[in-house]
Amino acid sequence: MKEVVVLSGKGGTGKTSIVGSFAALAKSKVLADCDVDAADLHLLLQPTIREEHEFWSGQVAVIDGEKCTRCGLCQDICRFAAIKEFEVDAISCEGCGFCSHVCPAEAITMKENLAGHWFISDTIYSPLVHARLGITQENSGKLVAAVRQQARQMAENQEVDFIISDGPPGIGCPVISSLSGASLALLVTEPTLSGIHDLERVLGVCRHFSV
Repeated sequence: MKEVVVLSGKGGTGKTSIVGSFAALAKSKVLADCDVDAADLHLLLQPTIREEHEFWSGQVAVIDGEKCTRCGLCQDICRFAAIKEFEVDAISCEGCGFCSHVCPAEAITMKENLAGHWFISDTIYSPLVHARLGITQENSGKLVAAVRQQARQMAENQEVDFIISDGPPGIGCPVISSLSGASLALLVTEPTLSGIHDLERVLGVCRHFSV
C-alpha cells in the first residue's frame, strides 16, 4: 500500500481537482482530505456521511460562579483579554491555564475543548475520511494525524493499493502532519513568480522528510 499526498505551496492551485480526478481513475484506494482548516474535497465528491466523530483537543477555562469571589485577579492577568465580567470567552481563551493557577478561590478549572469533527463517508468512487476543524480552533496537525490514521486503518482492512490524500496548502504544521511517512508527494503550482516561490518552499519540506 502506498500513500500519495497532493500538496501545494498556496491555495487555489487546483490540487483538490487533481485528487478528484485520481479518485475517478484509481482502482483500489481510500481517499483522505487532510485540509482540515478548509476542507472542500467533499464539495467535489458529494459523499454520504457514514460516521461522525468528535475531535477533542486543547483546553478552555471555565469559571464556577458559585465559588468565584469576583476579586478580578483572573481578568487582570489574562493577556488574551478572554475574561470579561467574570465570564470566559471561549474563542479568545488560549487554554494556558494561568488564570486557574492564580485563582485564590479555586473557582477556575480547565476543561477539554471540542475542537472539531471527523467523518467517514462513502463516495461513488471509494470511502473518504475527512474532517472539519472548528472556527478559531488550533491543533489542526493533530486532526490531520487522526484523519490519516483512520484512512490507513481502513486501507489495511480493505487491502487497497493506495491512500490518496488532499493535503493542506502552505508549509505549516498540518502540511508536516500530512506529509510525514507518506510514500509520494505530488506538488501542484501555478505559472507565476509567487507560485514558483511557494513551490520551492513546500519542495524543501518534502526533501526534509525524504518524500
